Amino acid sequence: MTMKTAISSIACMLFRVASWARSSMVSSCVVMTILAACGGGEGNGGATTTGGSQSTPSGASGPSAASSAAPASDAGGTAKPDIAPAGSIFYGMNGHVTWPGPYWTSTMQQQLAQLKDLNVTLYRNDVSNVAGAQTLATVAQLMAKSGVTVYPVLLQNLNFPDENSAYQASYTLAQQIVTVQKYAYYEVTNELAPTCLVGWVDGVNSTDYDNHCYQLARGVIRGLIAGIKAVDPAGKIIIGGNTWMHLGLDTMLANGTQPDGTIGHPVVTWDITAWHWYSEQGDIRHACGTLCYDVIGTLQSFGKPIWINEVGMRPSFPGTPDEAATFMANNMMGALLAIAPQYNIQSLQVYELYDDPPTGQGPYGIMLNDGVTKKPVFTAVRNFIATNPR
Repeated sequence: MTMKTAISSIACMLFRVASWARSSMVSSCVVMTILAACGGGEGNGGATTTGGSQSTPSGASGPSAASSAAPASDAGGTAKPDIAPAGSIFYGMNGHVTWPGPYWTSTMQQQLAQLKDLNVTLYRNDVSNVAGAQTLATVAQLMAKSGVTVYPVLLQNLNFPDENSAYQASYTLAQQIVTVQKYAYYEVTNELAPTCLVGWVDGVNSTDYDNHCYQLARGVIRGLIAGIKAVDPAGKIIIGGNTWMHLGLDTMLANGTQPDGTIGHPVVTWDITAWHWYSEQGDIRHACGTLCYDVIGTLQSFGKPIWINEVGMRPSFPGTPDEAATFMANNMMGALLAIAPQYNIQSLQVYELYDDPPTGQGPYGIMLNDGVTKKPVFTAVRNFIATNPR
C-alpha cells in the first residue's frame, strides 16, 4: 500500500544506500489503494519500508460507503464449496491473476505448470471487486484439482469519512467476494500500516500512526472480517501482511488501543499473522531503524501461526542475477526456514511469479514478464524447496 505524498526515489536512495526505495509520507488519510512495491529507508530519521504489495490495479475500485451492512441470511448458500488445501501449505507463491499484464497473457494452465514445477502449494492473489472475485474463483477451481490452493487478499481503500463508513462498505465488499467463492483462508488488506505512518518513523509505537487514518484502517479490517464471517464462518482470517518494523498497527488492533492513547476500542482477532520480508531488511530477529527490534518475536507474541507471505528480492539488489538467486536461497528462504520451528512460521511464500510490466512496480518476479523466461532465482527457489521439503 502507498501513502498520499510520494518521496522521490533519489531522496530515499540517499536515505538508505543499497535498497530500492520508493516510500512515502502521509499528509492525509484520504488515500486510494494503489500499486506500491515500495522500498524504504532507515537511519537516523527512522525507517519506513514496505514490501512488494498487492493492491488494486489502475481502473479498479472498491464499492462506495454503504449506509448499512447487507443482510447475510441467504448469502452463504450461494457460494461455491471451499477451496482448501489437501496437503502441506509451507511453500507458496504470489501472483496477480486479476491484473492485466503477464498473468493474463500466460494461461492458467501455464501458471499451474510453473507452480507445480516449483512444488509450491499455495498461490496468493489479491481481489478488490466482484469481477476480480469471479476471475480468481475460476483460477482457484482449476488449480485445486492439481493440489495448488489459491487464497485471496481482500483489498479496500481508505477513502471514507469515518470508521463506520469504512466498516459498512468493507462488510458489503467482503460478502460480495466470498459469495462468489469460499476459501479456506482469507487475508484482509495488505500493508495498510505505512499508509498511516506520520513520517520517517519505525512504525513500532502507536504514536507513529495518524489517529484518524488508523481508525479508518481498523474499520476496513473489522468490516472485511465481519463480512467474510457472515458468509463463511469457517474461513480462517489472515491479518493483512505488513512489513519491516511496522508492528504498531497489529499491536493496536490486538489491544483495542489507538494512536491518541485511548483504550477500550474494538479488539480485532484473527487466526494467522502475516508478514513480509525483503532482501534489504536484514535479520527479522534484529531489524534496525531508529532503534532495533525483534520483529518475529513480536509477531509470535500475538499467539497465532505466522505466514511470511511475501519473501522477496528487491530489483535493486546490488549483485548479479546469480548472486541474487544465491541470496534468495540462503539469506531469505534459508534464514527463515532455520527459525521456523522456534517461531511457529508455518508458510513461506515467494514474491512473485512474474515481473511486473514496465509500468508496474519493477522486476520482482522469479520469471520475466513474458511468462516464459525463468531467471536464476526461479531455479534457486525450486532447488531450495526440493532440498528442504515440508
